[in-house]
Amino acid sequence: MGKNVLKEKSFAFAIRIVNLYKYLSEQRCEYILSKQILRSGTSIGANFVEGSYAQTRRDFHAKLSISKKEAGETKYWLEVLRATDYIDEEQFKSLSKDCEELIRLLFVICKKTERRDQLTKIPMGYYGD
Repeated sequence: MGKNVLKEKSFAFAIRIVNLYKYLSEQRCEYILSKQILRSGTSIGANFVEGSYAQTRRDFHAKLSISKKEAGETKYWLEVLRATDYIDEEQFKSLSKDCEELIRLLFVICKKTERRDQLTKIPMGYYGD
């Protein structure tokens, strides 16, 4: 069984987000935005893993869609943290790059799953219904 790139990347990103949370709360005394990004940034991988145990393809797609939304929210919080100088440009670029990569991966997987679902649906009336 091969390795799962999305699982590995989302886990590594979650570790970076936890470390960012610790930095923001301990070094910068920031508690509100740091909790927001902690929730959304760690939720990306958590929803993917939950989706990988889904009972149906539809449930899998739903969980990955949530992961994609959480990644988008995380990108937003990174932009806010940069605009308010809680993180510097280097930190922003590095984290943002990883977040955008996750968004791209999730987008592709969601599209493929969506297409497979559409291909497996039998049109009404196909068997004389």
